[in-house]
Amino acid sequence: MLKLHGFAVSNYYNMVKLALLEKGVPFQEVLFFGGQSPEALKVSPRGKVPVLETEHGFLSETNLILDYIEQTQPVEKALMPTDAFAQAKVRELAKEIELYIELPARACYPEAFFGTKVDPAIKEKAKAELLAGVQTLKRNGAFAPYVAGEQMTVADMLFCFSLDLACAVGKEVFEMDLLADFPQAKALLKHFKQNPNVQKIVADKDAQMPAFLEMVRGSKR
Repeated sequence: MLKLHGFAVSNYYNMVKLALLEKGVPFQEVLFFGGQSPEALKVSPRGKVPVLETEHGFLSETNLILDYIEQTQPVEKALMPTDAFAQAKVRELAKEIELYIELPARACYPEAFFGTKVDPAIKEKAKAELLAGVQTLKRNGAFAPYVAGEQMTVADMLFCFSLDLACAVGKEVFEMDLLADFPQAKALLKHFKQNPNVQKIVADKDAQMPAFLEMVRGSKR
């Protein structure tokens, strides 16, 4: 059985978790916070989350893990199209969400979620990149109703657990609605909130959040 190492507060962990749940793949969750200890680095070479443990060994990096799951697990519910160009478009959209929305938003997580002020220059850069990233997604995404078209794909795994946090950053840090002129994206986020697998993931995240916040506060003392 596959083992998913990570923690429920991590959005990257939840991207992989949603893919496994959507495909109906049995898996075991293993609590793992990563880090630079020798033990952690044996599991994840960079000390990052998530990690997928397979019968052949450990795999890290979310996009690679999502590809591995799609290539090795049942195809009854495929998360990638069969056409080579369509596959490339899905990967393009996923990479754009990660680079131009998730990562700029992440620079402001300390202020949005943990009460720590972020340098104004960093915030200014993040805001500009976020706005540009959303416009990129608006131009390139299909939203019919999913990011790449009629079929849910791995691009939606990144969308579901990146856009929600980016919107929170927009509201808490910049006092703006990041998707004000992007109703298709708002509709898709609303759709995912009604997905039973997403609801399970959010419930697991909420349950783990108090302990996670306490751990973060303890690391700052």
